[in-house]
Amino acid sequence: MITSGKGGARRQAVKGLALAGALALALAACGSGDPEPADPNGKITLSVTVWNLAKTPEFKALFDAFQQANPNITIKPVDILADDYPEKVTTMLAGGDKTDVITMKNVIDYSRYSSRNQLLELTDLVKSTDTSKLAGLDAFDVSGKYYALPYRQDFWLLYYNKTLLDKAGAKLPDPLTWDDYTKLAKELTQGEGGDKVYGAYHHTWRSVVQAISAAQTGGDQLSGDYTFFTDQYNVAKGLQDAGAVLDFGAAKSQQADYRTQFESGKTALMPMGTWYISGILEAKAKGATDVEWGLAPMPQRPGTTGVTTFGSPTAFAVNKRSEHADAAKKFVEFAASKAGAEAITKVGVVPALQTPEITEAYFGLKGMPGDELSKKAFVPDKVTLEMPVSENSSDIDTILNEEHELIMVNDKSVADGIRTMNERVKSEVLN
Repeated sequence: MITSGKGGARRQAVKGLALAGALALALAACGSGDPEPADPNGKITLSVTVWNLAKTPEFKALFDAFQQANPNITIKPVDILADDYPEKVTTMLAGGDKTDVITMKNVIDYSRYSSRNQLLELTDLVKSTDTSKLAGLDAFDVSGKYYALPYRQDFWLLYYNKTLLDKAGAKLPDPLTWDDYTKLAKELTQGEGGDKVYGAYHHTWRSVVQAISAAQTGGDQLSGDYTFFTDQYNVAKGLQDAGAVLDFGAAKSQQADYRTQFESGKTALMPMGTWYISGILEAKAKGATDVEWGLAPMPQRPGTTGVTTFGSPTAFAVNKRSEHADAAKKFVEFAASKAGAEAITKVGVVPALQTPEITEAYFGLKGMPGDELSKKAFVPDKVTLEMPVSENSSDIDTILNEEHELIMVNDKSVADGIRTMNERVKSEVLN
C-alpha cells in the first residue's frame, strides 16, 4: 500500500503546513475555503481545483457538459497558476480546505494525498462501472483501492513543422530512430542570433531525457541505478553542444515557452505530450500561428521494433473534507464517462476513455493533420507511466530533477551526474 515517502516528502509536508496560514487568504480569494451555504432549492455549488483556466480548454468543456446534464449543480473553478499548483494544493489539503474536487495533475501528488488520507475512496465507482477502456486507471490503484478516476491520458510523441522540413528537402523516416532524429535536427538548424531556427526544441523537464529513457530501455526510475539514462543524455547533450537545440540554461533562465518556440517557427522538431494538440488547434483557429504541423511517433532506440513512449493520466479526486461528496462523486464519474470523453475530445484533448469512435472524432476536428504518419503517432504500441508510483516517488523525483539540471547546464558530466543520482537515491531514500 502507498504510504508517505521519506526525507523530501516529510520536508514538503512540514513546509506545506507552515505555508497553510500564509496562503489561506490568497486561496480563499481563488474560491477555496468554506463551502457554499445550503441552497433551499436544492442547488449545489461544487468547487473544483484547476490550473490556468483560461488556457486549459478541457476544464470549461467538461464543466459546461456536466452542468448541462446536471442543472442543479454549478461548478465553481478554483483557479491556480500551473507552476504553483502542486504546492498550493498540498497546502490547501494540509490546512483542512474543503474544496470539493481536486484535480490530480500527476500521480506523484496523488500518491502523497491518498497516503495521507486526504482523499475520499472511490473504489465503489470503479467496481460499478465498465472501466475496461479507461486508460491510466492502474496508476490510481492503491492496494486494490482507488481514490481518483482518470479523465484524460496523455502520452509523448513528436511534433514537426512541415514547412521547415519541406524547405530543407527533408523527410521524417518511418520508423524514426534517435540517430535519425539527431542527424535531422542538425541539418534543420539554420541562421544565427535572433533569426536562428533550431532543428529541435527540448523543454527543461527531466522527463524529456529520463522518462523516455526508462520507457525505451525498461529501466526503473525508482531503482537507484540510473546507468540506463546514459544514451539519452548523450543525445540531448550532443544536440545542445552542436547548437541544434536551444541551450538548457537559456531556456531555464528565459522561462522558455514550448508553445512559443514551436508556433513562432523557431524549431522544426519538438518532443512533447498530446496535451499540446488542443493548444495548437486553438492557436490556429485564432490565427495566432500559421505553422503547418504534423505528428510522428517518438523516436526509438536503434534496433527496436514497435513504438514505445511514456505518458501520464490526469484524474479527478474528491476531497475527504468535501461537504458535497455525492455531487463531487457524480462529477468524477461523469468526467471519466463517454459523455466526459466526448466533451474534451471536441477541444482536442485526449480522453482516458479510448474507443475507435472517439479516435475517429478526434481526427475529424478542424485543423487536425490527416496524414497516416500523424494517425500512427496516435496509437503507440506501448505507453509506460512517466514516473512509477511508490512511497519513494516524490523524494526520488526531486533528486533526479536536481541532478538533471546540473548535467544539462554542464556543471556535471553525464557520468558524474548519473553517479551522484545513484549515490543520493540510495543514501537519502532507499537506505
